[in-house]
Amino acid sequence: MSEPHSPRPAPELAAMIAAYNQMNHYGRANGMALSVPGPGRADYRMTVLDEHLSSPNTCHGGVLAGLMDAALGAAALSLAFTRLEFVSTVEFKINYLHAVHLHDKLVARGVVDHAGNSLVVSSCVIYRVKEGEEDVAVARGLGTFNRYPANKRDFAKLVME
Repeated sequence: MSEPHSPRPAPELAAMIAAYNQMNHYGRANGMALSVPGPGRADYRMTVLDEHLSSPNTCHGGVLAGLMDAALGAAALSLAFTRLEFVSTVEFKINYLHAVHLHDKLVARGVVDHAGNSLVVSSCVIYRVKEGEEDVAVARGLGTFNRYPANKRDFAKLVME
C-alpha cells in the first residue's frame, strides 16, 4: 500500500522575496531596495534622484505614491507568501505630510494590520532619515490587497522549482 502524496512544502520566505526582487523591474528602476524583517512586514529604502523631481529640488508626489504602494504591497505579499498566495492592489490612499527633496534618503515601513480570507489591509509610514537626526514622517498610507493562489501566476513556478 502506498502512502498518500503529501503536498510540497512552501519555499522559505527569503527565497520567495529574492525571486520577487529579481522580477521587480519597477523597484530596481527607481533605486528601491526591499527588506522583509518577517511575514507581514516590509521595508523599502530609496534615495531621491534627479529623475524623481517634479520641480527644482522637490520630489514628485507620484514617486512617494509608488514607494507607498510598493511597501504596502510587499508587507501584504510577505504574509501571503507564507500560504503560497500572491496579492494585488485593490486600493490605497496616501497623506503627504512634508516635502521631500533631492538626495533625501527615504525608508517606507509597511505592516499588515488585518489578514482576512480574501483581503489584506496594511499601513505604511515613509520616513526621511538622516544620520544623527530623528526620522521625519513624510507620508502615511493605508492599502487593501486581494489574496489569490500563487499558482495563478508564473511567479509560483520560479519559487517552487
